[in-house]
Amino acid sequence: TTVGVKIDKKAIEIQDKKINLILWDIYGEDEFQELQMSYLRGSAGYLLVVDGTRYNTLQKAFELQIKIEDAIGQVPFILVINKLDITDEWEIELAEIDDVTQKGWTVIKTSAKHGIGVEEAFQTLAKKILDC
Repeated sequence: TTVGVKIDKKAIEIQDKKINLILWDIYGEDEFQELQMSYLRGSAGYLLVVDGTRYNTLQKAFELQIKIEDAIGQVPFILVINKLDITDEWEIELAEIDDVTQKGWTVIKTSAKHGIGVEEAFQTLAKKILDC
C-alpha cells in the first residue's frame, strides 16, 4: 500500500525509439482516492495492478478504472494480474479474466517476484500510448 505518491522512471525501447516512462504509484487506501485522482491529469496511460490471490483487488480495479476514466477520459491502460508464480493460490478465475478480455481490456499476467511479464506490461502499454 502506498500513501502519497512514489515516482520512478523506466526507459524502454520500441521500434528503435527510446521511450522514457514516468511512473506514479498513487494507489492507497480509499480515504486518499479523491486527492490522488488529481495526480492522473496529463497521464498518457496507466497500469491497473491486481493481486491474483485477492479477488477484492480485481473489484477495486474495476471501480478505479471508472474513476480514472471520469477524471481523465479514455487513455490506454493495461490490467496487470500479479503473482503468476503462485496461481494455485489465485482467487481470480480464468473465466473472469476471459470476461475482462472480452470487454476489450488488455490483460497481462505477471510475477513481480520473478520478473515474469513485467517488461511485457511496460512494452505493451508504451505501444498502446504510441498508437494513440
